[in-house]
Amino acid sequence: MVVYTIGYEGLSAAELVELLRANGIAHLVDIREAPVSRKAGFARDELADRLAAAGLRYSHVRALGCPKPIRDRHRRGGDDARYRRDFGIYLEAQQAALAEVGEWLAREPTCLFCYEANPHECHREIVAAALAGPGDVIRHIPVRPPSPQAELGFD
Repeated sequence: MVVYTIGYEGLSAAELVELLRANGIAHLVDIREAPVSRKAGFARDELADRLAAAGLRYSHVRALGCPKPIRDRHRRGGDDARYRRDFGIYLEAQQAALAEVGEWLAREPTCLFCYEANPHECHREIVAAALAGPGDVIRHIPVRPPSPQAELGFD
């Protein structure tokens, strides 16, 4: 099984749809706690409508979003280890939501969705790790093509 993830930072809604199609994604799972955005096209209903028009499924799973108190504490202190630990503890209590998304992943190409372009700066990396089993692959869909330097290992 492949657990796909993507962040919309730096993308337009049309570019998001193109990337999902190019990667064979059938179902986008929004794991933002609050699926709102000041960026056009990324609020829940608007995004769901755009994806439906493109033949893609959309689901919002609030339980897999990072709770505001954890986000706020991280913004104030910037302690990544504490953020990951606190969110991991929270996530352990979200087994029903993880099981539901796990079923979707087993049925069709499904992608976890949040804001940050860099998955290592986003809770979706932690959610993906919780969903992946032995032998599964986590694939973060890049929002920008890698630079030639990155491909050579210099970026």
